[in-house]
Amino acid sequence: MSTPQVIWRPNEDFLENSNIARLMKKHGVAGYPELLEWSVADTRRFWRAVMEDMGVSWYRPFDEVLDDSGGFARAKWFVGGETNIVLNCIDRHLPGPRQGNKNRKDQTAIIWEGDGGEVRKFTYGEMAAEVAKLANAMREMGIRPGEAAGIFMPMIPETVFAMFACFKIGAVAIPIFSGFGHEAVAERLNDCGARMVFTSNGGMRRGKEVPVKATLDQALDMETKVEKVVVFPRTDSEVPMKAGRDVTWAEFTKDQSTEAETERLPAEARALILYTSGTTGRPKGTIHTHAGLLATMAKEIGYCMDYREGEVFFWVTDIGWMMGPWEFVGVQFYGGTYFIFDGAPNWPEPDRLWRMIADHRINIFGVAPTAIRVLAAAGEEWAGKHDLSSLRMLGSTGEPWDPESYMWYFEKIGGGRCPIMNISGGTEIAGCLLQPYPVTELTPCSLGGPALGVDTDVFNEDGKSVRNEIGHLVCKQPMPSMTKSFLNDDERYIETYFSRWKDVWYHGDWAKVDENGQWYLFGRSDDTINVAGKRVGPAEVESALIGHPAVVEAATIGTPHPIKGEGLICFAVLAPGFEATDALREELKDEAVKYLGKSLRPEEVKFVEALPKTRSAKIVRGAIKKIYLGEDPGTIDTSSIEVPEFLLAITKAI
Repeated sequence: MSTPQVIWRPNEDFLENSNIARLMKKHGVAGYPELLEWSVADTRRFWRAVMEDMGVSWYRPFDEVLDDSGGFARAKWFVGGETNIVLNCIDRHLPGPRQGNKNRKDQTAIIWEGDGGEVRKFTYGEMAAEVAKLANAMREMGIRPGEAAGIFMPMIPETVFAMFACFKIGAVAIPIFSGFGHEAVAERLNDCGARMVFTSNGGMRRGKEVPVKATLDQALDMETKVEKVVVFPRTDSEVPMKAGRDVTWAEFTKDQSTEAETERLPAEARALILYTSGTTGRPKGTIHTHAGLLATMAKEIGYCMDYREGEVFFWVTDIGWMMGPWEFVGVQFYGGTYFIFDGAPNWPEPDRLWRMIADHRINIFGVAPTAIRVLAAAGEEWAGKHDLSSLRMLGSTGEPWDPESYMWYFEKIGGGRCPIMNISGGTEIAGCLLQPYPVTELTPCSLGGPALGVDTDVFNEDGKSVRNEIGHLVCKQPMPSMTKSFLNDDERYIETYFSRWKDVWYHGDWAKVDENGQWYLFGRSDDTINVAGKRVGPAEVESALIGHPAVVEAATIGTPHPIKGEGLICFAVLAPGFEATDALREELKDEAVKYLGKSLRPEEVKFVEALPKTRSAKIVRGAIKKIYLGEDPGTIDTSSIEVPEFLLAITKAI
């Protein structure tokens, strides 16, 4: 097997001035391998050192870093400590007794651009005032620490304010993707027992208004515990308001003080319940704490993404995806500036992202591989129109890369000078199991290695650690931001993560560590296809197809086969200028054979206009398979699919 080419090596700036380089010098660590080894060999000492190095603020310092006396699944972090995310992300950046090293009252915290190109900005002082007014109003209506509040809004500044207002008073924030259907919204609000919901009258997508409040109204007709709905006017449209329940944003905060006390909370107090995305089965509510989120999100923004003073951070995300809170909490922890976007990345033209990077002088930019595949297909000339020289770091997450798209991102967007921090974790850990660092070499599609302080490994079927072969991605020690359970379903939590190997977190991804120590992912193990005894991940087949210039995107499923057990069925989105012909179909099958061998030649290649995905850009292979095999579309939950019509289009594939 050929050794992957090193495409990026850290320059002197990263080796001397990056946050991780500073950490290593501070503790006398010779290099990254030694730091990684220390972080898992003595995890308590490591996390204590990191919390001190990052400067986490406490009302009361913790007595014990980790109490795992109840086992991995019941680990408790920063025992005895008292803190609050708002203390760390807003209060200490302002004048007063909790002021940190700098007064950032007049520094920009959020830059927002809407679907139509409108821009709004808020300083830390302005954000603090908005959050305080919401917090005071919530307390006035009787919301107490530990109670849940839903946030069903598009990606606008007020969405961020609502989340931090929840944190400030100790309420539990429940972010819900604004594109969900009413049944999915009702299911989440019922599961968490939310007493109130923040929403907007509508949203904008590709120049058209989309309903938000109307969807919420349908959800609330399904008997929830919601007592109050606070409506922000995102558009000019008027919406029905139910007397006694619905109130405008302005009415809710009228006459409220712009100052409010931040609740002192135990380190393990709940901050967020994030629901996992999916198209089948009841959603899982993952439970995350104030100190746990601060520890992991600040660590990753600081050491992996190397956020530095004065930079502008932009990750293409949504409030309902963990990357939204990850960005907000992580950047604001450092008193930094981040850019949020409410719109489609290729509307009104394919250069929308590149224009915004140039206009707002973005320094750190992250995006899902799927978006890059779509934008690359539009042509590199769109990126070439804009000055992207402000970029210093690139990021990605959401799904495995194919080499062609990865290199396009690296070369055309980053100019070959910006390392790609290709990270992977999950909603259930609100952070990463794998991530590179800017002091190490990078090869195409690599995830670098384990995240600092995260004891990640690859196991074979017998639970033995393996190298240079595909196996199960696992974690052998707890990390601070891991979910405490599934809300109202502890048995399912234990079954999902700890039933395969005792006191080992089974993540459900296929992974491999090559002979040079580089880590790669190959998709979800529950997506694995078994063809005549050979296991293959869909991402491997898809990567082979995308390697052909005719294919922009691809999805692969396994279907029953009378001889092989399962056969490969592939769906391909063609690049402009290519026609769906039988000759091309056979050519693509041959392309798969080049990479995977004759035994894994696809049975069928179908051409489609687009692939159905979640808002976080994950292809919904399970739903595709059901549609292809003839299941009634009405029985499939499409609530998490951004454009449900794309799923139905599978039936028209040629």
